[in-house]
Amino acid sequence: MERYIQPFVQVSKSVFKELLNCDITPGRAYFVKKDAFLDWDVSGIIALTGEVRGLISISMKSHTAARLARLLMGDEASYTDADVVDAVGEIVNIIAGNVKKKLEDMFRIIISLPTVVRGKAHAVVLPEERTRLLCIPFTVFDADTIWLTLAID
Repeated sequence: MERYIQPFVQVSKSVFKELLNCDITPGRAYFVKKDAFLDWDVSGIIALTGEVRGLISISMKSHTAARLARLLMGDEASYTDADVVDAVGEIVNIIAGNVKKKLEDMFRIIISLPTVVRGKAHAVVLPEERTRLLCIPFTVFDADTIWLTLAID
């Protein structure tokens, strides 16, 4: 399983460093119950189809998403909630695109356009009963957490 997780960790670290000039530190990956409500407010989600089916999502608290949007847009830019949503969608889109490129020797993967969900303690749920959600927490800004969730069938 480590072989499949590592590309997601490597790509996430690279995207945050290159796109946002920001370091993230991965924590220990764990499986999440499908109906679990976790401590996040915003999730960017990309569906995967082709030889691999499932999703990639990146989730965080609102204040973390706002801080990332400021880094993406420039500290001096005025931004709106729509800009924060766009920033989260763009980050997950770049991560998914780079993971797709990294795994293309093993699998043919098609990625969707990003969808962003907002709401306190929402859950990311897939209808397939056998699909498990793997969550990889990353620490950012010394104390905030970003969760990368993978559901691959």
